[in-house]
Amino acid sequence: MTVKDSDKKNYRVVGSSPIKHDGSDKTTGKAFYGADITLPGIIHGKVLRSPHAHAIIESIDISKALAHPDVQAVATCDDLEIDPPTSQQVVLRKTESHNILATDKVLYKGHPIAAIAASNPHLAEELLELIEVKYTCLKEVMDVESSLKLDSPVLHNHWKQIDKDYSNNLAEVQHNIMGDLEKGFQLSDCIVEREFRTKSVHQGYIEPQTSTAWWSPDNRLTVWTSTQGHFTVANNVARLLGISNSEVKVVPMEIGGGFGGKNPIYLEPVAAVLSKKSGRPVKMTMTRSEVFDATGPTSGSYLKIKIGANNEGQILAAKAFYALEAGAYSGAPLPGASAAVFSSYNIQNVEIEGLDVVVNKPKTAAYRAPGAPIVCFGVETIIDEIACKLNLDPMEFRLKNVATENTRRADGIMNLKIGAKEVMEAVKSHPHYVEPIALSKGKVSGRGIAMGFCRNNSGESCVVANVLSDGTVSLIEGSVDIGGSRTGVAQQFAEVLGLEISDVIPQVGDTDTVGFTSNSGGSGVAFKTGIAAILAANDVKKQIIQRASKIWDVPESDVEYVENTVKHKHDDELKLGFKEIARLLPETGGPIVGRANTNPAGSGASYAANIMDVQIDVETGKIDIVKCTAFQDVGTAVNPDTVEGQIQGGTVQGIGWALNEEYYMDEKGYMLNNGFLDYRMPTTLDMPYIDPVILEVFNPAHPFGVRGVGEANIVPPLAAIANAINNALNIRLEAIPMNPSAVLSAIKSKNDAL
Repeated sequence: MTVKDSDKKNYRVVGSSPIKHDGSDKTTGKAFYGADITLPGIIHGKVLRSPHAHAIIESIDISKALAHPDVQAVATCDDLEIDPPTSQQVVLRKTESHNILATDKVLYKGHPIAAIAASNPHLAEELLELIEVKYTCLKEVMDVESSLKLDSPVLHNHWKQIDKDYSNNLAEVQHNIMGDLEKGFQLSDCIVEREFRTKSVHQGYIEPQTSTAWWSPDNRLTVWTSTQGHFTVANNVARLLGISNSEVKVVPMEIGGGFGGKNPIYLEPVAAVLSKKSGRPVKMTMTRSEVFDATGPTSGSYLKIKIGANNEGQILAAKAFYALEAGAYSGAPLPGASAAVFSSYNIQNVEIEGLDVVVNKPKTAAYRAPGAPIVCFGVETIIDEIACKLNLDPMEFRLKNVATENTRRADGIMNLKIGAKEVMEAVKSHPHYVEPIALSKGKVSGRGIAMGFCRNNSGESCVVANVLSDGTVSLIEGSVDIGGSRTGVAQQFAEVLGLEISDVIPQVGDTDTVGFTSNSGGSGVAFKTGIAAILAANDVKKQIIQRASKIWDVPESDVEYVENTVKHKHDDELKLGFKEIARLLPETGGPIVGRANTNPAGSGASYAANIMDVQIDVETGKIDIVKCTAFQDVGTAVNPDTVEGQIQGGTVQGIGWALNEEYYMDEKGYMLNNGFLDYRMPTTLDMPYIDPVILEVFNPAHPFGVRGVGEANIVPPLAAIANAINNALNIRLEAIPMNPSAVLSAIKSKNDAL
């Protein structure tokens, strides 16, 4: 179901669901992924990884490896431009050289130490045994609460203590205050405060990290890799190798899933070093266990949320404290958490405090709306509890306090036009909200609701449009396609010029082909690259008008472009269709190339919501999701089929996070479920049909009203399921995952208290 905004226009191509340009290749196996790369003389690299979660590296002896005839090359930290020790650096997605190849310490089990290249990957893996590493093991710290204690083992000895109450493992504090919090709580009739905890979870992409590097004899480095940002890869690789950006070319391959986890680099600079030393192209691919052990999950966390409201149902004060795990190096998603924590509501008195804390786990990476699912889990649980205590309908309570345009968020940002109210109203009026809950013999049933938020991002973007003589357009985009974006961008381009979508052939350019474009993430591609495509289309339109004025020998002011035809304003006989004028390009001045470079503002926040029905087996603790309706404001659904898929996919990931998924680690830092057999992600057998409801609240900062769609949908399931469990069992679960053992333990605690 789609609900359109009154500002929404009817478009010709935008709003349709054509077959994706990459659909045929991906369904027939022709799509070219990182693992498909093969080059003459290619060899393979493997990484030696630390068996310890926290240890000093006393020595690395590679002499035996260098002497072995099958070893083509060896790489260590000595081959990289190592970042000097610094104080706490908190930059999300910043790649630390120490994380690529360890220097003086290893900080998590799986931390790369060195790498070897050989004729095949199996041989390379065997030869890793020739590298001798001496360690002095240190005490590990595996969770954020322990890491903050003053007597905690310290990961980075050069860091300064920035808060006397916490250890040196604290990397950053973000603190926002708005209004008079104390007064707000004094005036509140109902105050609820709870603590919450969440575990690390992985993005769960199918394709592991894989990269191939060829450092050619002319000193030019080419990297083929699976990434969400090939320009960022080029910049970071150049920095780590001490060479100029102009000496690095990065070719993005088709990406087999990312969800934020393929923003950082891991293998690319190592493969480059091995290639330079061997004089051969080098391919490196992680195993599934390496992906889990050595790439970024999202943060585990500890939260304390306090909200106060009066008897009329107005929220008067809200306070949030959250400590987020950064993994071994700083960079927990504090900005995303701060933006999301209370952003569905208009609250005048607010305090938020966020801590970025290092632990002996892999450095965190983004995961769909980074930070938002964690904090909204706590907030939406308490919102539901206050509504129950005040005997108010949970959606009426939310609507009474809903954020609107010109509402100031807790992180200081003033809202532009947003769809929070529209989403809440759609939930409240939906048949699923009021219909009876399905019952099942031997099980208890419950229904929960929750809101979700993602701030969405923008950034630099570039598009180049080459008009070909047959009337088709080669559209070169700078954004990696991580969710059908090349078709969505092509639709926006086609809309401006009145073209058939089949006549626009989009492709993702490498770093030599198109101008700098920021990473594909933050639900920003349809917005930023869509605007770049619109600007490029207008550039083409302008050139066509110029070309027609020359052909007809009339002033440009007398020529206009309407739909897909250039025509004279006053002479109906003078007109040329797009394909007609394309055929005339060679003899009328040569090619037409439209270009656009932009960094647009106003990406527009997205709001989402879930109605979630669960059935619980009180004997086993197993929770089944029996019905789910997922709502989201998408601005304008450029491609409704893609939008539905994004909403459904994000919702499934949120359900997995809520019920099953976690990094199950022992006290020594070993992940005990580092494979898909034991890391329990939802399958089709676990899921009902997720019914998407698309809401279109026009974003005035985009010509077609587009907002991001890929992230807000992962946020609501965590709290919606927790609220459904409470509706069924009258039990508030305060930790994720809410697996069978957690449910049984909560039931036992409740029964023991009776």
